[in-house]
Amino acid sequence: MTSNDSIARELRALAAHLQKRRSQILEAWSRAAQRDPKITAANTLSRAQFYDHIPNMLDALHRRLDSTAIEDKLTATHDGATNAEGHGLQRWQQGYNEQEVMREWVWLNACLADELEGYAAQRPQLDPAVMSSAWRLVCDFLVCGLSESVSQYAHMQRADAEARLRTLEDAHRQLAGLEQQRAEAWREATHDLRGNLAIVQNVTNVLQIKSPSVPAVEKSLHMLERSVASLHALLNDLTTQARLDAGHERRDIRAFDAAQALADLCAASQAMAAEHGLYLKAEGASTLPVDGDRVKVCRIAQNLLLNALQYTQHGGIKVTWESAGAGAERWILCVQDSGPGLGTPATTPLSVALDTATRDAQVIQAAAPPSREVDTPPAPMLASRAAHESERPREGIGLAIVKRLCELLDAALELQTEPGKGSTFRVTFPSRYAQG
Repeated sequence: MTSNDSIARELRALAAHLQKRRSQILEAWSRAAQRDPKITAANTLSRAQFYDHIPNMLDALHRRLDSTAIEDKLTATHDGATNAEGHGLQRWQQGYNEQEVMREWVWLNACLADELEGYAAQRPQLDPAVMSSAWRLVCDFLVCGLSESVSQYAHMQRADAEARLRTLEDAHRQLAGLEQQRAEAWREATHDLRGNLAIVQNVTNVLQIKSPSVPAVEKSLHMLERSVASLHALLNDLTTQARLDAGHERRDIRAFDAAQALADLCAASQAMAAEHGLYLKAEGASTLPVDGDRVKVCRIAQNLLLNALQYTQHGGIKVTWESAGAGAERWILCVQDSGPGLGTPATTPLSVALDTATRDAQVIQAAAPPSREVDTPPAPMLASRAAHESERPREGIGLAIVKRLCELLDAALELQTEPGKGSTFRVTFPSRYAQG
């Protein structure tokens, strides 16, 4: 057996060892990154999100150590570079800064170095040429991975900067259109208010008729109650939207039981679901102590529930909550319906509202003066009847408010939907907020 054959055999043994130790390597890397005070973004990710493309890259390293054919080595190198690019893109999307990306690679390098040193220490008779070759291949793997990952991250930063520049250049042209849209929205809101006020006025005239029959009075009172409820809900939505637009909404972070708050909201909303002929299920832990803004969390849940009721004709809605993350550093609210799903003609206003709210949230000034208005909890029963009595949906204003409140609470809003199979809104909240 030649010296090269012996080295190749030992490298294959090393590759098998690293493959067997894969989970320990990843776990050591995860712990090192989480202990690093300069890597803060990693603490908000699940284990799968943190590992990202790295397991695939370790597969490529395994093939490079295990292969003798030059073609196989080149393929493994290409696969490693491709996954490194994907890793850089994913880290950019997850909110890392460039220093955090590089420090993660430094810690991965340290973990692999520890494995190689331990492997060599356990085999003192090993030919030094074997470990020399192994170090060369691992260093090449790490340098290539770091280079491609950071390069892709930097590319995404430049692309984002260019996109922001184009947005600024287009801003003055879009402003006139935006103002026109807002004017139209207020016009429609005024039209709805006038229509409801007309109903109130007509019902009042009926009640003033002398000696009315009992059925007529009951019917008029019911119409009056529902119309006032509709006015109340619409005015609340418009007021909230205006305060968010002006940057006057502030979060009030305090400890509260999210499970109890959501269970109470669902219990109060059962009558509303029954009016629509739908079921409403609430599932989750009996207690979920978190820090947050209880009123705004309930607003988010209520508006998602109302939108689900507006667009669901059969079946019903399921509201769930649970803690997430190894240290329960996050908690999740899900509102799932059996409606038509977004993207259908019936739900296009919701899709437009979500897109518009995303753009609007990016231009609200953080230094806006604080509001002196008092936050009040939502009123599910009033809002439910408003939704039930509307001749058409409220054009997604509730969903726009949800998006903006999520921005305010540092929460992530995700949507899973399929035409004809319903929609699931998933909101991920922090369980704790930094002081100050």
